[in-house]
Parts: sequence; C-alpha cells; structure tokens
Amino acid sequence: MEEHAVLLNNLNSLQWFNREKLEYYAQAIHNKGAPMNNCWGFIDGTARKICRPSENQEEYYSGHKRYHCIKFQSIICPDGIIVSLKGAYPGRRHDARIFRESGISEELVQKTCFDTRRFVLFGDQGYGLSDVLFTPFHGRMEDLPAHQQSFNSAMKVLRIAVEWGFQKVISEFAFVDFSKNQKMLLQDVDALYKVAVLLTNCHTCLYSSQTAMYFNTNPPSLETYIGH
Repeated sequence: MEEHAVLLNNLNSLQWFNREKLEYYAQAIHNKGAPMNNCWGFIDGTARKICRPSENQEEYYSGHKRYHCIKFQSIICPDGIIVSLKGAYPGRRHDARIFRESGISEELVQKTCFDTRRFVLFGDQGYGLSDVLFTPFHGRMEDLPAHQQSFNSAMKVLRIAVEWGFQKVISEFAFVDFSKNQKMLLQDVDALYKVAVLLTNCHTCLYSSQTAMYFNTNPPSLETYIGH
C-alpha cells in the first residue's frame, strides 16, 4: 500500500496527469453541459461515519452530519478516477479549513495553471472561490439573475453524476461503510478507506464506471495509472 499511496497523496506523482489530460477532462465536462470549458474535475468532502470514539469525541463529532466521523477531501475526474484523497481529518473540521491545510491548492497551481490557460475544479459553496476552484453563485435560486441560475442548475446536474464515483467505493468495499466496525483505537480506519479508494480506482481502470460512461470518457489503463 505504501508504495502506491502516493497515487492518492500528490498530483505530481501521476505521470499521466498532464495538460493534454486536463483538456480531455474539461472538454468532456463541457460537452455534458458545463457553462465553462476549463473545469476538469470536482472536489468534495467525504464524511465516513465511525463508531463513537472513547477519546476526543468532540473532535470527531460533525454538527452538520450529527454523527461521529472522519473526513476526507476527494478530487474526482469525469472518468471516475479519484486523483487526490487528503485526510483523514476530524469530523468537526469544515471543508474550507481542510482545503487550506491539505496543501492541495499548491499542487493545483503547479499542475493545472499554465501561462495561456488555467484549469479549475468545481466544488460547493463552502470552499470559496480561488484561482483553481469555482463554486456555485451564492443566494436563493429565485433571487439570482437568469445566467447565474442557469450556471448553478447545469453544474448541480453534473455534481450528481460525479457522486456515483464516490458511491462506487462503498459499493465495491462495503466494509468501510459499516460504522460500528470503524473503531479509531482498534484499527487504522484512515488506511482502510484509502486502500478502498485505491482499489476502486484500479477497478475503474479495468472495467470503467458509471461516471465515465456518463461523461463518455475512458479511464487510463491500469498500467498507466500505477506508473508501470
């Protein structure tokens, strides 16, 4: 696992993840209705429910989710590959803070910003706008101008499609969704989920995914993904 953990830890470790691939992803997302032509992927916070810990219970309790959990920050591409997984973080931590602490912004600047073109991710409003990240327009839908309503509606549909990619991890490895067995002091809950994501990516390379089919994309071959 440690040998291949870098495939989730740092975008710079992905030899196949280059400008040509970013153009491919951005075109696929644009073809499905995204208003902009430079969005290459989606970022989301994933909360994994755990058994109530005997220590530091407050740190792991999410007031929003109303249960104890650990959080991961995931970036998924339109071919269903999760190219970045940061965490685990305590459940009470907000997505914006995780984004700042994860160091992913620096990786994105290095890998997705070029002199003549800048590629961006799309995430929910909790992240805030940046040079590498777009979010929906703020405000109630009925109060927004027509073009902002259209933007939010189009991106909402695409985000739903991307959720299939996160759900695939649970579908393939159901044990990571069994909270009563996710005990922080008895097992490495963090590593279990990361292994599940890595193996899910390998499965997607071999057999594709619902997300890839929706966006009409081809995941990298397994050999390309693992760098051999």
